[in-house]
Amino acid sequence: MSGLRAAGVRRVVMLTGDREASAACVASAACVDEYVAGLLPEDKVARLEAIKAALPAGRKVAFVGDGMNDAPVLMRADVGIAMGGLGSDAAIEAADVVIMDDKVERLPMAMRIAALTRRIVVQNIVFSLGVKAAFLVLGAFGEASMWEAVIADVGVALLAVVNAMRATKMDPGK
Repeated sequence: MSGLRAAGVRRVVMLTGDREASAACVASAACVDEYVAGLLPEDKVARLEAIKAALPAGRKVAFVGDGMNDAPVLMRADVGIAMGGLGSDAAIEAADVVIMDDKVERLPMAMRIAALTRRIVVQNIVFSLGVKAAFLVLGAFGEASMWEAVIADVGVALLAVVNAMRATKMDPGK
């Protein structure tokens, strides 16, 4: 859980259908903040909704699950994460993110990849719109031809692809 805490996760709650004794053992080993055991799928959804309602505006809730009974909660969470190696097909279909090797330790890395991807997308949008606006203004004043605008547009698309390739170079260990 230290990786999640370092990534900015403030509270970890375990919602499980398992018995109290099993849930207490796992919760203790995983160092979660709180847990609720013996839940049916609709109970998990109700608890998730209560957690979401108690959050300040702008905060998000992620739910990690692997079973058939987790599918409704995965769909209701702001971000549903399925553990796909041994997870049910329903959980995998309902989730926004699938971690294929069932290692919870991968969650902080997935969060870093998502943050990098978002930064790259924003950079590409801002750069692309900036170049298009510049050529629109230049074209309006007769300083740029249609061919220059087309070449700039293709160039921006290529630069966006090259910029996006930075995500493939991300070091998973950092």
